[in-house]
Amino acid sequence: MTFEDDELYRDITDFAHDTPTWVQHAAEVWTEAGILVFGALFVVAWWRSRRDSPHAFATAVLAPVATAVAYVCSELLKSGFAQERPCRAVAEAVPSLAACPPPGDWSFPSNHATIAGASAVALALALVRRAAIWITAPLALLMAFSRVFVGVHYPHDVAAGLLLGAVVAATGVLLGRRPATRLAEAMRASSAPAVRWLTGPGPAAGTAVDTAYVASHRRR
Repeated sequence: MTFEDDELYRDITDFAHDTPTWVQHAAEVWTEAGILVFGALFVVAWWRSRRDSPHAFATAVLAPVATAVAYVCSELLKSGFAQERPCRAVAEAVPSLAACPPPGDWSFPSNHATIAGASAVALALALVRRAAIWITAPLALLMAFSRVFVGVHYPHDVAAGLLLGAVVAATGVLLGRRPATRLAEAMRASSAPAVRWLTGPGPAAGTAVDTAYVASHRRR
C-alpha cells in the first residue's frame, strides 16, 4: 500500500526542524500528553453526568469505551497493512524529532490520531454542548498533526486515524446508548453504595429535566 505524500512528509518535517527549540519540545510533549488531556476530559464528562439523566450518564460512560474500541480497530488495521514508518522509509528526510518506533510497530493508521478523533467526537456527544466540539476538535487535529511534525507518521496515517476514530466512536455511542441507559437506571436503583456513588444521584427528584426524560423514555 503506497500513498503519494512523501514530499508532504518531508515538507512538514523540514518545517519542524526550522522551528524554535521550544516549539519542537512542546510538540514532542503534546504528541503523548494529548491522550492524558482527553482522559481528563472523560473524567470531567463522567463526573458532570452523575447529576444528570441516565441517558446523559450512559453517553458519558460510553465515550471512553467507544474510544477504546476505535483504538482496537486501529491496531487490527495496522497488522493488516504493515506499513513501515516514514522515519525509516522516506528517502532524504530529516531525522525525526521523536524516537522512531522499532521495526514491526507499523505506521498506518495512526493510533494517536485514532484516539484523538474518537475522543473528540465521543466527548462532544457526552458533554452535549455545541461549544464542546470547538474545543475537542482542535485538540484532536493538533495531536494528529504533531505525529507528522515529530516525524513518526505520514500525513495519510493521521488523516485515516482521525476518520476511523470519529466514525467508530460515533457509531459506538449512538448504538450503545439505549441499552447503556437501561443499565444506568438499574445501577442507580441498586442498594450497593459503591454502585450508587459511581452512577451518581441523577437529577433532583421531581425536576422538570427528570420528569421530561422519564416521560420521553417511557414512550419509546
